[in-house]
Amino acid sequence: MTSDGPDGTTAAMGPRLRAARERHGSTLAGISCATGISPSTLSRIETGRRKPTLEVVLRLAEEYGVSLDELAGTAPALERPAPARRTSGDGKTVLPLTPYVGGLHAHKHVLPAAEEEPVRPRQVSHEGHEWLCVLYGRLWLALGGQDLVLAAGDVAEFDTRTPHGVANAGPGAPVEYLILFGPQGERPRPRTPSARGTGVRGRAALVATTAPAVTW
Repeated sequence: MTSDGPDGTTAAMGPRLRAARERHGSTLAGISCATGISPSTLSRIETGRRKPTLEVVLRLAEEYGVSLDELAGTAPALERPAPARRTSGDGKTVLPLTPYVGGLHAHKHVLPAAEEEPVRPRQVSHEGHEWLCVLYGRLWLALGGQDLVLAAGDVAEFDTRTPHGVANAGPGAPVEYLILFGPQGERPRPRTPSARGTGVRGRAALVATTAPAVTW
């Protein structure tokens, strides 16, 4: 039990449940279909606007494959198993790179090669902050009303309350990218200035203003 007592422990589960879902590679709609809990209820729980009941916590813990101690923040770090690679229904592979729940955490995502011309990615929005870096291939990032094509080495950083979605923008090859996600707005903190004095955010802004339209 945490020092804040049962109420504090329950309230703190929201960010951990969101982080567990992100590591699971699932959307609110997908978890709703799997558990019978409405997306609006899941969203309110994850953002701390609603405290989950024990029944809800048990269902979600089973779905995400995590322990109640982990969701409560009382599991020793050494006892937490390494997260497993997951593949979603659209073929995207998510490899969690951080073994803990909550706080700033990292994933590697791999989108399979596109055999047909892609449609504009479906956008979602939620609390948090995301830093994205493309490792290989070309990634279509639909960010609000913008459509950006990011190549290897390009970086984007944005508030995830802005509607966003991604797709493979290049035919015949997969695209790999890294994500750092802070469910409560946590973000990387550059400690050294870049040669142009722009830093990570400056690079993201540069991409946002110069990326070409999506073409095949």
